[in-house]
Amino acid sequence: MVDQPSSADIITPADIPQPRSFPAMGQPVINQVNWVGLKTLYMKEVRRFFKVQTQTIWAPAITTLLFLVIFSIALGRGGREVLGVNFATFVAPGLIVMGMMQNAFANASFSFLSGKIQGTIIDFLMPPLSELELLLAMTAAAVTRGILVGFALALAMMLWPSVNLSVAHPWAVVWFGLMGTYFLALLGFLSSIWAEKFDHNAAITNFVIAPLSLLSGTFYVIDNLSPIFQAISRFNPFFYVISGFRFGFLGASDIGDTNMAVMHSAIGLGVLNAVLSIVTYLVLRSGWKLKS
Repeated sequence: MVDQPSSADIITPADIPQPRSFPAMGQPVINQVNWVGLKTLYMKEVRRFFKVQTQTIWAPAITTLLFLVIFSIALGRGGREVLGVNFATFVAPGLIVMGMMQNAFANASFSFLSGKIQGTIIDFLMPPLSELELLLAMTAAAVTRGILVGFALALAMMLWPSVNLSVAHPWAVVWFGLMGTYFLALLGFLSSIWAEKFDHNAAITNFVIAPLSLLSGTFYVIDNLSPIFQAISRFNPFFYVISGFRFGFLGASDIGDTNMAVMHSAIGLGVLNAVLSIVTYLVLRSGWKLKS
């Protein structure tokens, strides 16, 4: 009886390892937000432009500073004042947020477009990331670059002796800065989906983004324009971003006669970005020019 196996040595069917079961094809394994994947893509995009920070952050700051120097010398002589401050102080906030927006657009429009041209777009589409997670990571990286460019611009402009960057309304600086860079990040993302070569993206930059930026009240108040051009300017979203951002520094703007007009503009920009976010998500989800 000594050779009889004990009950502890008896192997039951439950003790036999079962083959690993895999989910059905098309069934999502990550049912909630893939925070790891989202963070990884965000850090990948940030490191991409940070490796060449001389070109992506500091060069735009120096280029925009040249705008300040040239226009200050050409138009700011004789103690000229705009909105109660000297011309250099008036134009500096507009240049800062203009640089932020343009670089957010450039960052968001480059990755997808280069992936489509080089055939590496699959690196964005294959990972277990939903369309919303992909959109959030790409736009967040573009906004990050815009913010870094903004800080670099502010630092550079402080070197100009006649510029005073004291902040009157911090909420306006933060809100309009974020809304402006996010707005351009979405436009850049849409542009990269639509474009099929770098010439297409350059056309959007040169014929849409640059004119809307420069003709949005960066260097002037729209009260100096004729009534018809004032009306046209008020249909330009860039005008509200630049004027609202300037309001944060100066406490005055040409949006309206009261601070409530600036609040309405802030709400309007938030609604515009919400609508554009939905449109961009739907376009990305459809796979237009990406999966076909």
